[in-house]
Amino acid sequence: MRQITHLVKRFGNLVAVDDLSLEIQQGEMLGFLGPNGAGKTTVIRMLCGLLYNDGGEILWKDHSDNLSKSIGFCPQENIYWPRLTSREQLVFMGKMYGLDSREANHHAGELLNSLGFDLKQNVLAEKLSGGMKRRLNIARALIHDPPVVILDEPEAGLDPQSRILVRELIKSLAIKKTVILATHNMDEAERLTDRVAILDQGKLLKLETVEKLKKSMGVGDLLEISLINQPPNDKAIQQIRDTLSTICETVTFLQDRLQIRSKDVLETIPNITTILKQYQLEISEIQLRKNTLEDVFIQLTGRGLRD
Repeated sequence: MRQITHLVKRFGNLVAVDDLSLEIQQGEMLGFLGPNGAGKTTVIRMLCGLLYNDGGEILWKDHSDNLSKSIGFCPQENIYWPRLTSREQLVFMGKMYGLDSREANHHAGELLNSLGFDLKQNVLAEKLSGGMKRRLNIARALIHDPPVVILDEPEAGLDPQSRILVRELIKSLAIKKTVILATHNMDEAERLTDRVAILDQGKLLKLETVEKLKKSMGVGDLLEISLINQPPNDKAIQQIRDTLSTICETVTFLQDRLQIRSKDVLETIPNITTILKQYQLEISEIQLRKNTLEDVFIQLTGRGLRD
């Protein structure tokens, strides 16, 4: 188990990580979610020992041996030696971690086969496609068979077929390893993780299972109503919201649609449409769906764009 207690990291006047505390359980897959600049990568780099913290502690309780051998890290950016083949650099990395030539070659072959390098093992890395370079970086993180694997945006730049391949590999890792997955892909996090930590502005907003997070959105399914025209002003929006709130749990106006939650939302649709007609709002589409992790994420972090 890795325990983070009151962790702080500053870059000049910027507090990138602000009093962060959480526990990462052995054998779980923990998702790190957050907008750009939320502090995910900074936390990961401190977990890997690539950055010093300015406050708090990171306690590693399960592995007393060399931490560098206990962690496999795949960063956001692809790192490779351009003039080495895929197999050569995995073997070289394996030897750097203390594997003998036989072990390094065996592990390299297994990883390359599992990641679709059947005909590309002896191709120079600089000649690989972007997706294969990404898969090669994942293999580099796994060559020494570490008990903890940290993946920062592992599916970035992958085509659909490669995403499925990498996703299946990550699932298989989670059977016997602790996996920390930083991602912007809500579908990826929802499919793969045991728990999710949502960060923003260096602070931990939520740490919970995906199902509990979705249930925290409120009672009932989500009804989305796309509108052809918009209310004329904020006063009209508030009047419509107040009227709908008499029959619905929550009412949210977005740019071009209305989101409504209610325990028996299907039964309220006739009343909802009647109310909208009273305010001369025309409906283009009605959809009923379950709460998603993205709904939770937007509720916690807002809809504003981040640089």
